[in-house]
Amino acid sequence: EVLALLVLTSPLLWGLALQLHSAVTGSYIPGTHSIAFVTCLNEQIARDVARAIMDKKLAAYVNILPKSSALYFWKGELEESTEILLLVKTRTSKIEDLTNYIRSIHPFEMADIISLPIDRGNPPYLRWIGENVPRD
Repeated sequence: EVLALLVLTSPLLWGLALQLHSAVTGSYIPGTHSIAFVTCLNEQIARDVARAIMDKKLAAYVNILPKSSALYFWKGELEESTEILLLVKTRTSKIEDLTNYIRSIHPFEMADIISLPIDRGNPPYLRWIGENVPRD
């Protein structure tokens, strides 16, 4: 009883317990992986950024989606442009490294990088992401 209470009240122990449970049962821990959305000015920049991300092993998979229209405020003015969207699948623990790396190579003054944790999905696919993105 005391051990169970300790595990439930300590975030570190709780996280370790969830990882152990996942390893034993093969179940997915929600939020272990994330998807990052990154916008690029054109297809060549998108391909260059995607390849750089993959070369650094910061993601298991990057989708390059075709042109989309965008409306946004920039420096007080309403702007309209076309962009290419990258969908980057990675470990949640890599989001900070991914964001910092993209900021260092992205040509935008303020790179558009947003991430969301993956709550659920196809378990074999989610395991595959984990197998292809090294732990810290």
